[in-house]
Amino acid sequence: MRTRRDQVEPYRTKDGSTVRELMHPSVHAGIRNQSLAEAVVQPGAKTLVHRHAKSEELYHVLSGQGVMLLAGERFAVNPGDTVLIPPGTPHGLDNPGPDNLIILCCCAPAYSHEDTEPA
Repeated sequence: MRTRRDQVEPYRTKDGSTVRELMHPSVHAGIRNQSLAEAVVQPGAKTLVHRHAKSEELYHVLSGQGVMLLAGERFAVNPGDTVLIPPGTPHGLDNPGPDNLIILCCCAPAYSHEDTEPA
C-alpha cells in the first residue's frame, strides 16, 4: 500500500489544525491499527488543547517552530523533535510564526473524532 501526499485532501480536525491523513484504516486498505497524518498549524495559530482517551500519539516536527503544551508543561519544538503523547494526556500546539508549523502525527489506535475531546 502506498499513498501520495498530493492525492490526499486536507480537512480540519476537532483541535483546529489542517490535516492530511496519509494512511488511515477508514481510507486505505491494509492498515488496521494506526494512522499517520501531516498536520499544519499556520503562523499565529494554535490548536485547541485536547486529549485522546484511547490513542497514543507521536508528533514529529518536519518544519517551522512551535510551543508544545503537554500535561501542563510548555516547551519549544523544532524540526527533528519527536514528542510522545500518552492516551488521556492534554496537549496542544502554538505556532508563534513566521512559518507554517508542519508535523507528522502517528496515532495508535488510529485517529478518530470520537476519541478527541477538549481538555
